[in-house]
Amino acid sequence: MYALKLEGNGPSEIAAVFSLSEVGSESPFRIHSIHYATPTTVIAILSSRHYGPNSELDSQAGRREKPLPTDFDVWGAQIELPAQFSDEIRPLGTIWHRRGQEVPVYTTYSESLKAFLLVGGTGYLEVGHVPAPSYEPSLDEIAPIPKADETFDIDAPEPPKPSPYSWTQSSDSLTLAIPLPSSTPKHLIKVTFSPQTLTVHVDSEITTSVPIPRYSAKKLWAGISASTSYWTWDREAEHSFGILTLYLDKQHEGTRWTQVFASTGDEEDVDVLETLDPSELWHIRESLEKYTTALRDGDDASGLGLGRGVPSLAEGEIDMEVDDAVGRTVYLSWVAENGAIPPWWKNAEEIPFQLLSTPVPGLLSTDVSLVVKNNLDGTVFTLETGPESPAWIHTSTFSALSFVLASKKDTRFTFHTPQAVCAFEGGTRDRGGNVYIYRSASPSDKWAKQAILKVGDSYGGSLLGVGVLQLGGPSGSPSLLLCLTEGELVLIKNP
Repeated sequence: MYALKLEGNGPSEIAAVFSLSEVGSESPFRIHSIHYATPTTVIAILSSRHYGPNSELDSQAGRREKPLPTDFDVWGAQIELPAQFSDEIRPLGTIWHRRGQEVPVYTTYSESLKAFLLVGGTGYLEVGHVPAPSYEPSLDEIAPIPKADETFDIDAPEPPKPSPYSWTQSSDSLTLAIPLPSSTPKHLIKVTFSPQTLTVHVDSEITTSVPIPRYSAKKLWAGISASTSYWTWDREAEHSFGILTLYLDKQHEGTRWTQVFASTGDEEDVDVLETLDPSELWHIRESLEKYTTALRDGDDASGLGLGRGVPSLAEGEIDMEVDDAVGRTVYLSWVAENGAIPPWWKNAEEIPFQLLSTPVPGLLSTDVSLVVKNNLDGTVFTLETGPESPAWIHTSTFSALSFVLASKKDTRFTFHTPQAVCAFEGGTRDRGGNVYIYRSASPSDKWAKQAILKVGDSYGGSLLGVGVLQLGGPSGSPSLLLCLTEGELVLIKNP
């Protein structure tokens, strides 16, 4: 790592040379972000691939078998800038060391929290930290073993009582089935029909586990035809129970009853759900099959002649699998200045989320914000530091951001500023890439502005990196977007 001294408009001079001794002189590392602790002390967050002690043997074994997952080291390195130039290679002082399975997507330092934030596709644990294994109880631990003269069924709840009857209906009739002891004589059963009520008396003193219903002029849910209604008694329907079946003819054909009896508010009222007739189930299943077929083929399921397929404005725009894959799944990790876990960081359970955008590198702002996928939108969450623990506050929304990003097939970087989100194409298809700029809008606005700018041409090559240069400080204007390609540096003024 070379520290350069800038001399106005003149050429830069090498002020110092540093080496990360833990990585090795031949192993590359990446600089993610820096923080000035003092005017002459810089803390840089670096990452490099992790090579174990037997990396050569591991690589040979990987050719024969399934390769092992790659780990990456993340370092917090302290750089002391010398007062005078020296060509001596100095080692970087390592403050803390973490390890994960992916390179961090975004890193920053919070001055108020005195901690570093690491955002990546994995959590970054301390080196040597072994996560607690998941505990699976054995079969003996799932159910307790009773001791002698001990029972666990004392407080066991009683099983629910069976319904006093079951019923089903058609368009013109209703069938009510009441179970009775098979030893019940027919002459003890009294059934009386009236247009609005039903009376069922069973004068039997036989003890049974099934409650024997008794209805005295019980009001029905709707009217019936008493003269054509009748009942039958089948005492051999089951081994120990017979079936008293009541056939009620509806006064109004086509009326569908929601229950047999009208609700009176008494505690004895029992709501019994209808038992659908097999023919009714067949009609319902047939309707569902027609509906699902219409959805699959794009036909009009309503029968109103509305045409086929989705509206023409949305034709070719709906792709749920593509929309769900927008962004990347990331986790948050916090590291204190001394490398420990901050006491306020409750990371016992890592919670992933879909990240759409991070702040553009070089942005001079003390606010830390992330754009997170929320259905079709991109919601902006800003870090708010309180006296006890930090919190992420929803500050704004880029409407339909996830939807429009799903249509981009060559997106290389997605960064945001307080005013806009910029999606950069990689430009790898023998043509210059574009940058798509989506402006923020207030909740009352119905329209949001967007722009498309060309980033170089096909001769510049692929896009390698993006940064911002604010000429007037954090609140100054104008600003420049620096787009580095393989063959040129493209500047976009005040995007």
